Amino acid sequence: MRTHTCNEINHSNISETVTLIGWVNSNRDHGGVAFIDLRDREGMTQCVFRPEENAEAAELAKTLRSEDMIQVTGLVEKRPEIDGVSTVNPDMQTGSIEISASKLTIINKSEVLPFQLDKELSNEDLRMKYRYLDIRRERMTKNLRQRHRITQSTRNFLDEEGFCEIETPILSKSTPEGARDFLVPSRMQPGKFYALPQAPQQYKQLLMCGGMEKYFQIARCFRDEDLRADRQPEFTQIDVEASFVTPDDMHTLIEGLLSKVFKKSLDVDIPKKFDRITYNDAMNTYGSDKPDRRFEYHLTDLSEELKDCEFRVFSGAISDGGVVKAINAKGFASATQGQIEKLTQTAIEAGSKGLAYIQAREEDRSTWRSPFVKRMTDIEVEALREKLNIEPGDLILFGAGDWETVCEVLGRIRLCCADLQNVLEENNDLDFLWVTEFPLLGFDEEEGKWNAVHHPFTRPIPEDEDKLKSGEYAGLRAQAYDVILNGYELGGGSIRIHEAELQSAMFTALGVTEEEKKSMFGHILEAFKFGAPPHGGIALGLDRLAMLVCGEESIREVIAFPKNNKGIDIMSASPAEVDTLQLRELRIQSKVKEKPDS
Repeated sequence: MRTHTCNEINHSNISETVTLIGWVNSNRDHGGVAFIDLRDREGMTQCVFRPEENAEAAELAKTLRSEDMIQVTGLVEKRPEIDGVSTVNPDMQTGSIEISASKLTIINKSEVLPFQLDKELSNEDLRMKYRYLDIRRERMTKNLRQRHRITQSTRNFLDEEGFCEIETPILSKSTPEGARDFLVPSRMQPGKFYALPQAPQQYKQLLMCGGMEKYFQIARCFRDEDLRADRQPEFTQIDVEASFVTPDDMHTLIEGLLSKVFKKSLDVDIPKKFDRITYNDAMNTYGSDKPDRRFEYHLTDLSEELKDCEFRVFSGAISDGGVVKAINAKGFASATQGQIEKLTQTAIEAGSKGLAYIQAREEDRSTWRSPFVKRMTDIEVEALREKLNIEPGDLILFGAGDWETVCEVLGRIRLCCADLQNVLEENNDLDFLWVTEFPLLGFDEEEGKWNAVHHPFTRPIPEDEDKLKSGEYAGLRAQAYDVILNGYELGGGSIRIHEAELQSAMFTALGVTEEEKKSMFGHILEAFKFGAPPHGGIALGLDRLAMLVCGEESIREVIAFPKNNKGIDIMSASPAEVDTLQLRELRIQSKVKEKPDS
């Protein structure tokens, strides 16, 4: 139906007759001559309809409006000069030529659009309702094609490394692995349910037991969780598993993969080897296990300097076994009361009771604005000056309490300060790193039980294996690793447990009974008894990776048909009710509304 796309015609095609097909991007009438900018996925070409060359086509062209689908045949010509002025459009790749149209066919008319495709739209629900129109916009088309490049380069790279792409089941079994499962009732097995996989974790480990050695999959995953900008109920992972590997092997593999992805998608060279820091170092320095290192504001421990401070919030926390830490937001002493309140609210949401701060507006401490600084001795103040490098104009923000909460609070405060000061506004750096040696288990005070920090198949470091077997759960470290880019977790993985005895001990630590081990995990425990190889892997979030490559702030901008923040597909009105017959076939009783009293 066409000889060329709307972006490939250039001076070499002058005097050729071509046929294009696409959408009307704009229609301009200049003295009876119609100028149509015709658009397809690749770009735009100007088509000119002159009455003297084809009166019927020129008259028909005047009736066209935005997003009408048309086919145009005509002669490629150089754009003319008018009264000595060039009509070349430097903003169009085809701006030096135009099509002198001899034939026009209307393929499909468009109704009046619900929104203009050439303008940014703040009403996201409207965009989601007409997503098929939204995808026509250059931004969305570019994003989806960029996502394609990422997946294509991923497949090519892993194929070259000897990995096999293998599909694993979507209809699976519900097992306690962290998030809430989506359940699917079985018609053939009444009263029983499949679960949509949160990840292909057990299947890919079973593939290693099957001797496949190197597996990958662009895997669909499902988690019934509350949503946010970088989370969807269904999402996609670049899922990788390999036998006979060490953490270093996995790091090298993923560094090579990401290097190829960024070269192919952005033509950017990234480091061949990423920095590595431990979980404890990340938390102590940045207050986050996915630190953004593109700015300073490091956490500094002041527990020794403030252990005898008259300000009981500090000294009391230290005497109770906690810590006092602070960050210096350089040059932010001018923070307004509203900004201080925003920082305080951020601290409270992160688990603090409030926010202690010093606005060091001048050198003299008597001018410092702070709710507690008058209760500090000169020695304590000088210790703060030296350790935090306090200069006139700095804002010092404190956290006091247990180590984990203080790190979490100041980590969020650190990011909030950077946002309020726009310190990353024009920063285009790509900072990759590995965070390693995560805790294996975390204790949930409310539930009174231990939970897996990553997942229940993560292997402890060799020195901690005996402690896991003997029930010494506090402080166990995992052979786990996360790859981070600019404060985002691109993916996480670990070396796995491959022995039935050690895996059973891990389940015991998580409170899984012997009966539950057999009913929920019997298949994998059995598989580990038949010479299962040592193995490990990682899963990269494809949606999040595409979001960062495309410079977006939400993964919804790189997913063709996402759900909104309530888990609803507005376009198709999903989820939806189903009829009673379908429910009856599944042995599920429908909810019947009671008739109102007469």
